Amino acid sequence: MPPDLAAAAAFAAGHARLLDRHRFTLLFSDGRPEPVLAALEAYRNADGGYGWGLEPDLRSTTSQPAGALHALEVFGDVAPACSPRARELCDWLDAVTLPDGGVPFALPVPDPAACAPFWASADPTTSSLQLTAVVAAAGLRVAAHDPAVAASPWLGRAVAATLDRVRALDTAPPAMELAFVVQFLDAAHAVDPAGAAAALDRVRGYVPAEGRLHVDGGAAEEFMRPLDFAPRPGPARELLDPAAVAEDLRALAAEQQPDGGWLVDFASYSPAATLEWRGYRTVAALALLRDNGLG
Repeated sequence: MPPDLAAAAAFAAGHARLLDRHRFTLLFSDGRPEPVLAALEAYRNADGGYGWGLEPDLRSTTSQPAGALHALEVFGDVAPACSPRARELCDWLDAVTLPDGGVPFALPVPDPAACAPFWASADPTTSSLQLTAVVAAAGLRVAAHDPAVAASPWLGRAVAATLDRVRALDTAPPAMELAFVVQFLDAAHAVDPAGAAAALDRVRGYVPAEGRLHVDGGAAEEFMRPLDFAPRPGPARELLDPAAVAEDLRALAAEQQPDGGWLVDFASYSPAATLEWRGYRTVAALALLRDNGLG
C-alpha cells in the first residue's frame, strides 16, 4: 500500500520543524527549493558550518560534522538546484578535517545543554570512520549535480581516506558505523567504481544477508536494518538478500502511524529532539519509499 501523503502533510503541519515542512513540500507537493534553503540558513554559522540543533540531539550552537551531514542532505534534496552554501560548507569541512583525512565524531561542545552525551564527550582529536563515511556519502549525493561540490578538496580527501580505512579493516565495525560505511561505498561507486567494489568485498563478510544488526548501546529494539545499509537500489544491494530488502520496504510502509507520521526506534535527549526526529524521519521514510518505487 502506498503511503498516505495527505496524512503525512497533516502530521508535518502539527509536528515538524519549518525546515522539514518545506522539505516535504519540495519533495512531495511541487514545492520550490528557495524556501528549503531559506529555512536551512537559520542553522548556519558565519564560519560556513551548521549547528543550532540541525542534528536534533546536538543542540549546540557550534558548527559540527553532524550538522554538516544534515545540511548536505538538504543540498541533495534541492537538486538540480545548486547553492553556493554547499561549496562553502565543503570548505568548512576541509578546514576541520584531521591530517588523516577524516573528521572527528564531534568538535568541542562548549554549550552541552540538552545534547546527547556521546556528542558532548567526543574526542575532537581523533577522526571517526562513522562520521567521515556518512558525511562523505551525503557529499557525493550533492556532487552528482553540483560541480562545485564535486571539485571540492574536502570531498576528494574524504573519499580517499574512507576507502583507505575500509581496506584496512580486520574486524567488524559497530553496526551503525558499518551501515554508514556501506552507504558510503554505494555512493563512492560513482567516482571510483573499482575502489568501491573492492572495499565492498572487504566488508561483505560483516554484513548479514538479512541486514539486521543490533546497535551496540542502543535501545533493545534499535537495529540497523537492510534499508540502513542500502537505502536505494545500487551496488550495496548485492550484500543483502533481496527478500529481506523487500520485506523491510513493506515494513517501512506499514509503519506510518495513525497520525500520519513515522516513529524512530531510539531515545532522544530533549523534548525538542523527540519532536523534531519524527518530522525528519517522516520526510526520510517517504523519500525512501518513493525512491524504491513505493511512493
